[in-house]
Amino acid sequence: MRITALIPARYASTRFEGKALADIVGKPMVQHVYERTARASLVSEVIVATDDERIASAVKAFGGRVEMTLPSHETGTDRLAEVAARIDSDIVVNVQGDEPLIEPAMIDEAIYPLTLDNSILMGTLKTRIRTLHDFLSQNVVKVVNDKDGFALYFSRSPLPNFRDKWNDLKDEAFASGRLLCYKHVGIYVYRREFLLQFAKMLPTYLETAEKLEQLRVLENGFRIKVVETRYESIGVDTPADLEKVVESLMKSH
Repeated sequence: MRITALIPARYASTRFEGKALADIVGKPMVQHVYERTARASLVSEVIVATDDERIASAVKAFGGRVEMTLPSHETGTDRLAEVAARIDSDIVVNVQGDEPLIEPAMIDEAIYPLTLDNSILMGTLKTRIRTLHDFLSQNVVKVVNDKDGFALYFSRSPLPNFRDKWNDLKDEAFASGRLLCYKHVGIYVYRREFLLQFAKMLPTYLETAEKLEQLRVLENGFRIKVVETRYESIGVDTPADLEKVVESLMKSH
């Protein structure tokens, strides 16, 4: 089974322009993501998908593989689909280009169910919410799933709504697991043919309302397998996030 990890990387970013090339202890961020992704045991190849020559040059400089895409794509999924359409692969993994601390094991965890069950078309990850801040934050996407581990819904709102436990909404309740809920971790695994099908689907009502592309899958009647991981990562959206990543890497060395 051929499994390709694609890393979509843009130069333009509203909150942090050029972040893919931001220096992190001597390497551009995209290189950290690439090297960690390549360490996932189930991944056959890693490709950066970009429309920017500066990013392409940086990837080539460290010996990585890059595929150029059209600049007109509105979403990372569209960028992935363009590359997926021209490569020979069974499974495509979307690894976000702003996750320089991603654990290779997380990628394997997301992929694994698709290697066991051909009926699973798409998979992703979740991890425990441990603070009230994350539970209430619109920037932390929550997910609930059924008893078989398939997503029921993703939302920026608190999910589930603990109707009779508002007095219990404290950090300790989340840290201990007394209030058990999960945040979505943005790694996506697709069967290649389903990714191409997904990219052709029109945006849907809930997707547009929540600004969450994965809801398009659920609204069209398809299922997403959700695997729990104990790992967490730090996504880089702002220069302040970058400082946290640098601090974390300095501690680990």
